[in-house]
Amino acid sequence: MAKPITIEKAMQKGSGKVTIRGWARRERKSNAFAFIVLRDYTNDIQCVIEKGKVSEEVWKTAESVTIESSLIVEGDILKDERAPTGYELHVSAIKIVGLAERFPIAKDLSPEFLLDVRHLWMRSRKLVSAFKVRDTVLSAIRDFFHKDGYYEFSPPIFTPTACEGGATLFECKYFNEKAYLTQSWQLYGESAIFGMEKIFTISPCFRAEKAKTSRHLAEFWMAEVETAWQTFPELQEQAEGLVAYIVQQCVKKNEKELKELGQDVEKLKKITLPFPRITYTDALNLLKEKEGLDIPWGKDLRTIEEDMITKYFDRPVIVTNYPKEIMAFYKPADPKDPKTALCMDMLAPEGYGEIMGGSQRDTDIEAMKKALIDSGQKPADYEWYFDTRRFGSVPHCGFGLGVERVIAWICKLDNIKDAIPFPRTMLRKSP
Repeated sequence: MAKPITIEKAMQKGSGKVTIRGWARRERKSNAFAFIVLRDYTNDIQCVIEKGKVSEEVWKTAESVTIESSLIVEGDILKDERAPTGYELHVSAIKIVGLAERFPIAKDLSPEFLLDVRHLWMRSRKLVSAFKVRDTVLSAIRDFFHKDGYYEFSPPIFTPTACEGGATLFECKYFNEKAYLTQSWQLYGESAIFGMEKIFTISPCFRAEKAKTSRHLAEFWMAEVETAWQTFPELQEQAEGLVAYIVQQCVKKNEKELKELGQDVEKLKKITLPFPRITYTDALNLLKEKEGLDIPWGKDLRTIEEDMITKYFDRPVIVTNYPKEIMAFYKPADPKDPKTALCMDMLAPEGYGEIMGGSQRDTDIEAMKKALIDSGQKPADYEWYFDTRRFGSVPHCGFGLGVERVIAWICKLDNIKDAIPFPRTMLRKSP
């Protein structure tokens, strides 16, 4: 056989003899014909083997093909509108590279079983499409920041302290001491801006949240950025610019995959700047007026309330100025409204909820110490962090973007678990 080309390239050729390789997604046989839907990483194609037109050896080989067997196939490709992807390959030669045993995945299997066999379900069209979009999202993040002169900066995974509160820390043994898996790179990112000024990362984070929802992972990836000299309004502009760019790149590069996942690409094309902005207080007023929900000021917004808010927007909405007392210790009070913090969340439309959180960073050491004490933490554990304020501190800001949450929204996924190859949750650590 000739050197194989991808199925997509074979389709682009359109006619003539080609050699392709891949795996049997489906197979169907009769006395006179064998039909094999072959897949590779680019596309699927229906392969037709006609008993009367091939050798006995080719026919016997085709008859023995099982689902997920790996094959090299040669034949004539031609356009056929009746075929699933518009082309058929009329086979003249076939070689089985790896004959598959009975494949355990069929129709109508439970989500939990599919997670049990995730290492095999990775081959599904749904997950392959989602992971191709994931690649575009990660590339777009790096492209966006590199174009603006940012440097990628790698954080440690083991940390001695909390960043987002001690209740969600994963504790682990670190030689003869205790350490934690990182909740965020933020504290380390802040120390680096005093030398590099503009930095970002895409890194795994860990939160021991006892949540079983379709939006929570115990291990997830976050794109985080820290910028010296940046103001809070500039942070919001950067945040919306990043998300808009990610969406534009996915529409440009992954239209086929998005349609495979059931997403309305035309709707995504309308995700343009600027994004709407409301304060936390505005959000409470909206919920009261539109939904009849009277939430006491000072209470954090739950998932159900975020979903209600996004019903009234056709693109992500930025919510600012949450109550200071419920925010992390490093979020400063707004001088214009001290009971609120200079912070923001970005909520995605259609019920996908929070995809980003960010803030200006506090430079007042005593205020941060008080906030730590009030939350039950020890300021002494953060002395290294306070050093960044003692030696030439400047105004600065940053945010964290949940990679899987963005992917779930863009791909219209029912569950965030399908936005990451091997999900880790409260109830799952394998395969």
